[in-house]
Amino acid sequence: MDYIQLERMEFYGYHGALVEERKLGQRFVVSLRLYRDLAPAGRADELTLTVNYAAVYDAVRDIVENGRFSLLEALAEQIAQTVLTQFPVMRVVVEVQKPAVPIAGILAYAAVCIDREKKR
Repeated sequence: MDYIQLERMEFYGYHGALVEERKLGQRFVVSLRLYRDLAPAGRADELTLTVNYAAVYDAVRDIVENGRFSLLEALAEQIAQTVLTQFPVMRVVVEVQKPAVPIAGILAYAAVCIDREKKR
């Protein structure tokens, strides 16, 4: 299956299990794979036959910047469900990274990755 990839979209949001995370906010990094048949768009060179990824970006930004979630899993699930219901994709893979993890140790980031398909 073909896909469109949106990599490392960065937003500032107020998500986390700790009160301080939800109060102070932090950076979140979101990557998506949007699965659909891209052959018709490729042959016709027509935007209406594909996914407008600028609109997808705006939808994801709205969720991350205006939503409030305790878990990365819940944030990723909301992004997946929004993409599946609002855009012409059959499947979406969502990865949400949290670079500033409140753990007493050294790591680049914590992340969740979910894979969801449109209900048939």
